[in-house]
Amino acid sequence: MAEITAALVKELRELTGVGMLECKKALAETDGIIEKAVEFLREKGLAAASKKAGRIATEGMVFCSISADNKIGVLVEVNSETDFVAKNQDFKTFVAQVATQVTASPANDVEALFEEKWSADSSITVRDALNQKIAVIGENLTIRRFSKLNAGQNGHLVSYVHGEGKIAVLIELACEKDSALLGELGRNLSMQIAALNPKFVDRTEISADFIEKEREILTQQALNEGKPANVVEKMVEGRLNKELKDFCLLDQPYVKDSELTVQKYVETVAKEVGSPIAVIRFTRFETGEGLEKKQENFADEVAKTMNS
Repeated sequence: MAEITAALVKELRELTGVGMLECKKALAETDGIIEKAVEFLREKGLAAASKKAGRIATEGMVFCSISADNKIGVLVEVNSETDFVAKNQDFKTFVAQVATQVTASPANDVEALFEEKWSADSSITVRDALNQKIAVIGENLTIRRFSKLNAGQNGHLVSYVHGEGKIAVLIELACEKDSALLGELGRNLSMQIAALNPKFVDRTEISADFIEKEREILTQQALNEGKPANVVEKMVEGRLNKELKDFCLLDQPYVKDSELTVQKYVETVAKEVGSPIAVIRFTRFETGEGLEKKQENFADEVAKTMNS
């Protein structure tokens, strides 16, 4: 049996939001394998499906930038030790410079980005620029991650940033006609994504393996609840269907008008534009998501903003 270290327990707790003791038990039951321990806790109804419990370990901000020609959009996350520094203008300027760097960069990950010449001063690398900023600000800073979208044919990029960089969303729509309504639609959908955190655009993106794994977990949950075997299958299919609706953006109730699904809302706008509109893809970053910090429900904040 694998050694159940404090680091393993801490990692599982950060991923699931479940207490230390239950995490230790889950790891003991699954030979210290994190992925199996997450499933074990979900089957016991202790860990939320496919969520990391919204726990945030570090301060900082996420930032979005779209090129002037609307062809390239980037999301970046840069972390600091304190919220005080995250609100500092010098820090915000640095984050914007990182986004500019990523926009022009061929790098696929942060390590490759670090080795590039810094766009604001070609005599140093990105890593050097980060170290210099750490020395000036006096806190440890980290360029944690980035994502880049290159718009396809008829693609239209739209972004939304909530809470001065707590959540950022970048979405690509496709429409043969150019209309100001696309910007409004993209912003509304981005706020929906920020609030409800869907995993997919629609069910065509969900693999059969993913669905089968969810079905297995839900089945075990139902059995653990003591439900009769003859009703478990029907119950599981109902729960699975509801879960998939939550996971898929276009299936979700539209936050600004719960009488509509997001799909119906998009179709309504498409009629006004006079051309079909497709939601191609989206990316959502939340500052420090998956890492431990005090619980802050930014999704609720976004939902309140949309309905205000």
